[in-house]
Amino acid sequence: MTPLCLFERLKAACGDDWAAYTRHEFVRSLGDGNLAPAAFRYYLRQDYLFLIHFARAYGLAAFKADNLADLRRAAGALSHIAENEMALHVGFCAGWGIDEAQMAATPEDPANMAYTRYVLERGLAGDALDLAVALAPCIVGYAEIGVWLTAPGGPATGGNPYQAWIDTYAAQDYQDVARAHIDYLDQLMARRGGPGRFEGLAKTFGEATRLEIGFWRMGLDAAR
Repeated sequence: MTPLCLFERLKAACGDDWAAYTRHEFVRSLGDGNLAPAAFRYYLRQDYLFLIHFARAYGLAAFKADNLADLRRAAGALSHIAENEMALHVGFCAGWGIDEAQMAATPEDPANMAYTRYVLERGLAGDALDLAVALAPCIVGYAEIGVWLTAPGGPATGGNPYQAWIDTYAAQDYQDVARAHIDYLDQLMARRGGPGRFEGLAKTFGEATRLEIGFWRMGLDAAR
């Protein structure tokens, strides 16, 4: 029997939380098109701030790198977020009537602050593997959500106002990003793992997953 990759082992260690995250009410409402527009707009504005901290996390990953390949990987991801993904996010938000100045002036929600600072803290306190594990629920979770929402029998419906968001994470290029991160976790584990290491990584993965749940709840609460 082929052993599970690190990501699958981590996911299995917090199965209930993972299901609560990837099948959250916010996600299901996105899929069936019934999410309140106010909840989605609030999420989009917070996600702009989240992406800034995500880029910072890759800057930290570059600092933690102990070889040129890892340094280049982190630098490439940081550049992509800062130069490409931020521009795509700004363009997408413009379609929802939100300009970049509004997003930049948005006060950071406590749920956003808790999640992003936790990821950075794990990277500061630990090593490249700790940081990659803390990032995994976001990177890979969104890919799983995209696949689920577009699968036959999934909640996605025709004429969905959120279809462009769904398609972004279901697209092959994003699936490739998630697959690359899963493979990178295994590479780091091979280099940095050892007896007793999994327990701490599972704790980090579980905490980050629960903070993702809080991120979805944040959007719903804003519309109530």
